[in-house]
Amino acid sequence: MIAAGSLRVFLAVSLAAASLCPGAWASAWTLDPSATRIEFSVRNLSVARVDGTFRLASGHVTLDDEDPSRSTIGAVIDAASVDTSEPKRDAHLRSADFLDVARYPTIAFRSTRIERADGGGHWRVTGDLTLLGRTRPVPLDVDSSTSEGTRSSAHATTTIDRRDFGMTYAGFAVGKQVVITIDAVGMNTAADASPE
Repeated sequence: MIAAGSLRVFLAVSLAAASLCPGAWASAWTLDPSATRIEFSVRNLSVARVDGTFRLASGHVTLDDEDPSRSTIGAVIDAASVDTSEPKRDAHLRSADFLDVARYPTIAFRSTRIERADGGGHWRVTGDLTLLGRTRPVPLDVDSSTSEGTRSSAHATTTIDRRDFGMTYAGFAVGKQVVITIDAVGMNTAADASPE
């Protein structure tokens, strides 16, 4: 249950970082795995919530300031990195009941549409999230944060239904909705580059 949420989170994170980075007409950004944080939260037994994190393996963003629709975001999450601070639960999440990391070691996200949600730094990013071999569209709400020199950050949120990716283990004992929060940090790698 938590697993599905986490993957989704990971996707969201990479998208977020890319879309909010201000800069030149077209700029390339690499997401920093050590500074990007992907968190997920899911209700457990309809009472408490279980929170956890995933580690970003890699991510990139190409931002076109003049035409945001031409911007692209891609990210890969290490599925086995799921961490809820409870070793036995984490081992179960890595099993075939949830993330099945032996068969699906990564979770991937690729943007399909990026658009401004208002006149400020709010963005709407839609992309394809691939988890457990299933690809589904996922919308992300992204807010621009800070930009200093060659580094920029963004905050993104989304909610997914774990059943959309075939994660049905535990029935009603585990919540179906997984809330994902991403704080992404990007490093500018090619400012003022022409978009592809």
